[in-house]
Amino acid sequence: MLDIRTLALAWLAERRPAVVVEVGPTKGSVPRESGTRMLVAADEVLGTIGGGHLELQAIERARAMLANGAHCAHGDGSQRRHVTHVALGPSLGQCCGGALDLVFTPLAAAEPAAWAPPAPRFHLQLYGAGHVGRAIVRLLATLPCRVQWIDERESEFPTEPLPPHIERVCVEPVEAEVRSAPAGAFYLVLTHSHDLDLALTQAILKRGDFGFFGLIGSKTKRKRFEHRLAERGFAPALVQRITCPIGLEGIEGKEPEVIALAVVAQVMQSAGAAGHR
Repeated sequence: MLDIRTLALAWLAERRPAVVVEVGPTKGSVPRESGTRMLVAADEVLGTIGGGHLELQAIERARAMLANGAHCAHGDGSQRRHVTHVALGPSLGQCCGGALDLVFTPLAAAEPAAWAPPAPRFHLQLYGAGHVGRAIVRLLATLPCRVQWIDERESEFPTEPLPPHIERVCVEPVEAEVRSAPAGAFYLVLTHSHDLDLALTQAILKRGDFGFFGLIGSKTKRKRFEHRLAERGFAPALVQRITCPIGLEGIEGKEPEVIALAVVAQVMQSAGAAGHR
């Protein structure tokens, strides 16, 4: 996941000349929301404010500021801060139709330490470090979320480092970790054992406050679980909230990478729906 705040702090520590381009107040349809930032150096650009001619012109302006010595701001740098109002339309070659302000600030005056870290779209407990679990984590590594990746088998986790927003948890019994999730958390259960899947399912249903709960398996597995859960006294309405099989419909294929793509798309869709409630 591209963390502009962390990267800006690193560039600042290196005294690297750069300009922060930030989307200010917006009106109507725009490519990115207010507060979106992009870092522009003479030889590199990190982040995006939406692409197209809007971004190209912003990069050109930021680099012109650098060429004119804007990165050498004195005092609080306020005299080096520029605001440009942009109307998106045919003249700019973008069809969004809205309008926005772009704020250009030398990195030395932008105070990235005060920026709020990116808000996670969801908190996920992912149970299972098999092929599908690893493929899902590779996709989640690029998204603004918080993930606890849980398995009792240390050998199943990859050896390469994970990004900071993904926490590897090796513990036994794994179902005890359900208690540590915040209210409204998302859960994905895809372990190597049906018995463990069932134990996790019961722990998650006992909480009852999940935002999304996906269980890997076929329609036959779902029916078996519904029968066992009914025997254990779980309300049918609660059991019906389980998503099984998992994965967005229309994405076909049994390769781990394809399954992961369908599952992450479904999780993102659920997060978006929760955010609009």
